[in-house]
Amino acid sequence: MRAAVYHGPHDVRVEEVPTPRPGEGEVLLRVVRSGMCGTDATDWKAGPKTFPVNRRHPVTGHQGPMIIGHEFIGEVIEQGEGATTPVGTVVASGAGVSCGRCDRCLQGRTNLCRRYYTLGLNTAGGMAEFVAVPESTVAVVPDGLPPDAAGLAQPLAVGLHAARRAGARDGDRVVLIGAGAIGTFVLAGLRSLADVDLTVVDFAGPRLERAERLGATRCVDAGPEAAAKVMAAVGAPGADVVIEASGAPGQLTVAIGLTRPGGTILQVGLPAQPQEIDVWSMVMQEKTLQTTLAHVCGEDLAPALDLLATTSLVEELLDGVHPLEAIGEQLDRLASGQVEGKILIDPTVT
Repeated sequence: MRAAVYHGPHDVRVEEVPTPRPGEGEVLLRVVRSGMCGTDATDWKAGPKTFPVNRRHPVTGHQGPMIIGHEFIGEVIEQGEGATTPVGTVVASGAGVSCGRCDRCLQGRTNLCRRYYTLGLNTAGGMAEFVAVPESTVAVVPDGLPPDAAGLAQPLAVGLHAARRAGARDGDRVVLIGAGAIGTFVLAGLRSLADVDLTVVDFAGPRLERAERLGATRCVDAGPEAAAKVMAAVGAPGADVVIEASGAPGQLTVAIGLTRPGGTILQVGLPAQPQEIDVWSMVMQEKTLQTTLAHVCGEDLAPALDLLATTSLVEELLDGVHPLEAIGEQLDRLASGQVEGKILIDPTVT
């Protein structure tokens, strides 16, 4: 089969590799769409940081060149022993694999499983014609949902998980800093979970225009006056929940300052460098700092597919669909900041 194999920075090759066979509890998918995200772009630009090319992964044991791709959908073409998903079923994979037995899994926090690993990040993934996946990672794509929409299910599940972690309730004043792809998925998640007053902050342009179309109550241009404008909009003493989804330097401090006493800050974005925060003011006002990681497959993936079937997210977020051979060019675009939405690869075409 053809697959996109990562060897090192600026070195992803489309190669002929053996087609995998599904193991116990696994299904073999014919991949229909495979997406890429910031992790892929980071390792393309300056890696390997996540991909286990130069070191052996402690759970999967993988070391060396690796098939990338952790956002994918496909058609089941073969069942491994014990698998029950019928051949011909189109499914989305959450890609995150958990053991189901450790204390964290039993608490429902499968994304923190002690044996957690991700297809396409820690072992062979779905940027290929075929991929074998644990059946526990898949959800059935609803009838009639186009593959371009279903291909956004995994990152939307991440946004849904973040929205759940934020804990926003009906009537809350919520501020979302950052309206890029992940911020937009969080926005969609918030809108599906609670009726909130939602202020979105980003630089003037397509991102804020998109946020407004997708249900932001108001949008505020980023800049020196942004914090004052947000406070004027949400009112003293500040927002009930502030979500920092930009990862830009200093924005966590801004988020803390916009949060009312007793409120919640959710950090989604990953700053490139360590950040300082004013712990004293957080303690004296009993503010809660939450974080979020990946998603809980059994809780977030199927609802993400349902949300994609009932909203215009694909029209708002899909940058384009490209053949597998365009992988390097598209990673370059993503790594250089030329992409506002999501790129999908269709391995079935050349």
